[in-house]
Parts: sequence; C-alpha cells; structure tokens
Amino acid sequence: QVQLVESGGGLVQPGGSLRLTCAASGSYLRTSAMAWYRQAPGKERDLVARINSVGSTFTVDSVRGRFTISRDNAKNTVYLQMSNLKPDDTAVYYCNLRPIGTATDYWGQGTQVTVSS
Repeated sequence: QVQLVESGGGLVQPGGSLRLTCAASGSYLRTSAMAWYRQAPGKERDLVARINSVGSTFTVDSVRGRFTISRDNAKNTVYLQMSNLKPDDTAVYYCNLRPIGTATDYWGQGTQVTVSS
C-alpha cells in the first residue's frame, strides 16, 4: 500500500518561501520516481518538478531557479523548497509517486499554497 500526505502549504507574501513535505508510507518510495504537481483553479494539473530514484531532477521553466525538489529516502519524504514565490504560484500542490517499472501513479490529497500580499 502507498499513502502520500502533503504538508507545509499556507499563505505567503510574494518573494517569500515555503517548504512542502510529502510523507510516504509503504515500501515503494526508495525505488520510485517522485514529483510535485500543481493545479490552479479551473486549470489542469501540471508538473512542477520531479526527481527519479537516483536523484536526478527536473523543474519546469516557470519555477527553475526558484524551486528545488529533493528526497530523503531514510525519512520516506520528498520536499519542494520554494523561494521567491509569485502570485502565479498559487495552486494546490500534489505529491506524486510512480514505482519504477510501472505506469501507476499514486497521489496525495494536496496542500494549498497561496501567494498574496
């Protein structure tokens, strides 16, 4: 069984920082690709950043240089460190897990990030 729980969202001023945490239960995180997605009101859920099982990362252009994805396998956690936040970053952020060798996605419940003054 795979369960994902996001935390760390909240209200932050433009230019501020937040760190999102995804806590995973089960035994698959270490051998899984992890990602953060976000969904703004009325929009599709879009990829923000991903990290594979050996630590290689990718971030989309709109957040590159501001967001960093990382993982701590010993703690069964994945992080999204967000800095220099902008109002356009406002969205519900979701943690995603895909076990290696599968096409199966597991999702957390999401955490709200609101960037506003």
